[in-house]
This record gives sequence, structure tokens and C-alpha cells, in this order.
Amino acid sequence: MLLNVAIEHRLMHAETFTYMLHQMPLQSKKQLPQTTASPVSPVVPTMIEIPEGFATLGLSRDQDAFGWDNEYEAHSVKVPAFAIDKYKVTNGQFLEFIAAGGYENRDLWTDVGWKWKTENNISFPSFWRRMDDRWFFRTMFDNVPLRLDWPVYVSHAEASAYARWQGKALPTEAQWHQAAYGTPQGTQRLYPWGSNAPTAEFGNFDFHRWDPVSVAAFPRGESAFGVADLVGNGWEWTSTLFGPFAGFERFPFYPGYSADFFDGKHYVLKGGSARTAACMLRASFRNWFQAHYPYIYTGFRCVR
Repeated sequence: MLLNVAIEHRLMHAETFTYMLHQMPLQSKKQLPQTTASPVSPVVPTMIEIPEGFATLGLSRDQDAFGWDNEYEAHSVKVPAFAIDKYKVTNGQFLEFIAAGGYENRDLWTDVGWKWKTENNISFPSFWRRMDDRWFFRTMFDNVPLRLDWPVYVSHAEASAYARWQGKALPTEAQWHQAAYGTPQGTQRLYPWGSNAPTAEFGNFDFHRWDPVSVAAFPRGESAFGVADLVGNGWEWTSTLFGPFAGFERFPFYPGYSADFFDGKHYVLKGGSARTAACMLRASFRNWFQAHYPYIYTGFRCVR
């Protein structure tokens, strides 16, 4: 147990350190070779119907598997039928939101979100740059023309405003889980694509790349329902506040790991980014951040 805690905690900090490196001036970093993905077909936004079912969240203490304290205890949640975006929302889709005046439309924002946006003069995603009337994306080592098929990275407040603009919502943790790991037969997969261990053919994760790729780059990583890009290429916001499952018990050797953040201000993130280690791609893993933190590799998709 303690060895797992030590290893995964170091890997979490490796990803967090990447967020810090990303904010450093480009001239302060030595550019490293980039790993590119093969060209893919244009992304056509579509929604996939997910039938009513039961999502099994969390880990059972009877399982011979490591999990953090917030992952226990395993339980089943009934999820009514819903529709979910096949892909994460892309930069191209979010550009339409900006062009439609989404950042200026007060009706799309919560009171807290509007206050944050206004006081910080935010009018576009933190990873974007506007130069000579053109949009660019700030990768780890360069400013590149905005890739419209890459996932947009935004705060929870921005994601929520976009979802309202679309007349949709962010998925709950249970909805996201069902779309990712559920099957039409009512069983649950180990990973969206099945039981095979995470490898580069299934998604953009485990430190293979510094930056995102097209949301349609990994068709072999699709879930049983055909939902794509669920693991890697950017964490995904949910509408679920981070809190304990029934049966939660603090780790006695790290009592504040999760409990210190059960404050009603943090939201559950699922999936993983390009800089997320493969061992943390398990279905029960839960990440969390505050709604107004814009510097993490986190996108979203919508439900209806």
C-alpha cells in the first residue's frame, strides 16, 4: 500500500510539474522533439445515446487492487438514459462559442463564474493566444496555429457556460463512467476499449506526448457505445462535486489527501491527460480541481 502511494504520488507531481513548466516563458525552455499522431479524418460532432443502466463506481475493499481513499467503497448507481458527445469539445467548436459572444453573455454564467471571468478579464481559453488577428495554441514549446480538432482546455466555469449555450450540461460522474466503461449488455469494462493494458494505440497518455492531438486520433480506444477519446488527451470535467463515497475512510498515514478537499468547491475530473501515468487510468481513479483553475490539461464533453 505505502509503496503504491509513494509511486503514484510522485507520478501525480510529475503531471502537476508539467502544468508549471507550461506556464514558463517559451524562451526559457529548450525545445524538445515532438511526437505527432497520424492524420485523421475531420471531426464531425455527434451525440451517442446511452441506455439506462447501472454504473459501478469506486473500488471494493475486497479487491486485490490499489486505490486512493476517495475511490472506496464500490457501489452501484442507476443512470437514466442520456445522450453524450462522441468526442471532447474541440477548439473549433469553442471558437464558435467565442464568436457568438459566449464570454459576454451574462445568462450563460453562474454568479461566481461571471465574477471570476470579469475580475480576471478572461475572454478566451488560457492556452490560446491572439496574434495578428489569428488564433494560436500555446503548446509546451511553441505557439502553433490553433488546431481546430484538438480538445479545448478550459476551466469548469468556461465549460459550464459553453454547455448552457448549447442547451446541454456537463455529465455527472456516473454518466461519464457509464459512457466510458458500461456496455449494452450491462457489464462493465476494465478500460473503455476492453481489458487490454493501456498502450499508445488506445489514447494520448503515459508521457508519450507533450501536447494534445485530434479528438478522433484513437478509434481503437472507443468505448462499447462508440464514445471516443475518454482516456487521455485531456482530463474531463464533470458536474459532480468532489466528495466521499459511502464507506469512505481516511488513510491513517495521509488523512488529508482527499478529505481536505471535500469543501463543495472542487469538481470531479475523469479520464487523463497526455501526462497522466498509465497506472492512474483505472476506472475508479478520481481527480479534482476548483472550478476556476484554468492551467490544467482539462477539457469536457456535454450530455443531453
